[in-house]
Amino acid sequence: MDINQDFVNDIRKILPEEQFYINEPMSKHTTFNIGGPADYLIFPSNMEQLTIIFKLLNQYDIPFNILGNGSNVLVLDKGIRGAVIKFHAPMSYKRCEGNKIIAGAGAYLKHVSQFAADNGLTGMEFAIGIPGSLGGAVFMNAGAYDGEMKNVVTEVKTVTQTGKILTYGPDEFNFGYRHSVFQANGQAISEITLELKPGNREEIQAKMDDYTRRRESKQPLEMPSAGSTFKRPEGYYAGTLIDSTGLKGLQVGGAQISNKHAGFVVNSGNATAQDVLDLIKEVQDRVYKEKGVKLYPEVRIIGEQ
Repeated sequence: MDINQDFVNDIRKILPEEQFYINEPMSKHTTFNIGGPADYLIFPSNMEQLTIIFKLLNQYDIPFNILGNGSNVLVLDKGIRGAVIKFHAPMSYKRCEGNKIIAGAGAYLKHVSQFAADNGLTGMEFAIGIPGSLGGAVFMNAGAYDGEMKNVVTEVKTVTQTGKILTYGPDEFNFGYRHSVFQANGQAISEITLELKPGNREEIQAKMDDYTRRRESKQPLEMPSAGSTFKRPEGYYAGTLIDSTGLKGLQVGGAQISNKHAGFVVNSGNATAQDVLDLIKEVQDRVYKEKGVKLYPEVRIIGEQ
């Protein structure tokens, strides 16, 4: 990697040491615990700071990727050239205004769900068990238990690559299955407004506790993974197809199809990204050969192989 010392000097003028890293292993910053180094890893703390960061990246012609919690991503073994902007603790604020919750993109989804419950608001229960950040959930239109982000999001503020702050309304999100407009426009989701409904606090909590129990009993939460590995094929469930093809427990290097839920690839210990890619391909080939159904990864794959 070639470090641009002028860029480093400029960014260090606006960011404290704990918000800027050089040649940082992404295995420390993804739920898969996999991934080579990013040239630069940046944790912005607000939209104004982010506008300056984007202007510096443009000035020095440094490419970048945007990550939330790193929960739906596979970073390849040679890592990521340029910068990774990661929304985490510094941008995890939450506030309640009537039936609305306004939160930073770095807030954990489960914390936002619990915050809604604590404020007697219903509509976010489905998200209690989804790993990842609020920004990542909007980016992917994450969903579970018949709920989706598109049902609750009413406003999204982004920062463009040229450092402008934009505001999106409901008719501009273009939400679909695991899809939003933000996957195409390259803007950084920074702040989200959720519109919820008043509810009974005890009933909301009971529903979330039920979802949590169900998830813990079915999903391999005790092992590093990126969540569900494959998109749901129309008319099927990926995990059921993989299980009925006899692939539960199939292993390539340190990557394994979970024995608990066949829809998850887990890191059973020191898995490389290549192990995961090889296992995904093996599963795709065998399911297609036996079932005639094509599986596509839901996990984002970024970096250099």
